[in-house]
Amino acid sequence: MRRILVERARARRTLKRGSAGPAVTLDEGLLIAPAAGPDLVALDDALKDLAAIDPRRSQVVELRFFGGLTVEETAEVLHVSPVTVMNDWKFAKAWLLRELGGGAGG
Repeated sequence: MRRILVERARARRTLKRGSAGPAVTLDEGLLIAPAAGPDLVALDDALKDLAAIDPRRSQVVELRFFGGLTVEETAEVLHVSPVTVMNDWKFAKAWLLRELGGGAGG
């Protein structure tokens, strides 16, 4: 699921840079502009960095964010306790927020 979402985001980014997209007037662009969402390409890059440091915490993010699993389901998949999943989830969210420039130190 992660690969599918990231590849779609990469394709959309390419289209935004002028490759074969239809010409749209400014007024039309304002009417159909999609709501801003997470930058999945940047998130994918940050998750790769996190995986190099701590693979399990990266897996927790993948399973919860991309897979939609609950804490209990994630714990079962990774063979750890739900408390461990919550600790990993909190750490990973804070780490990713900092890496993506949304934290105080970013």
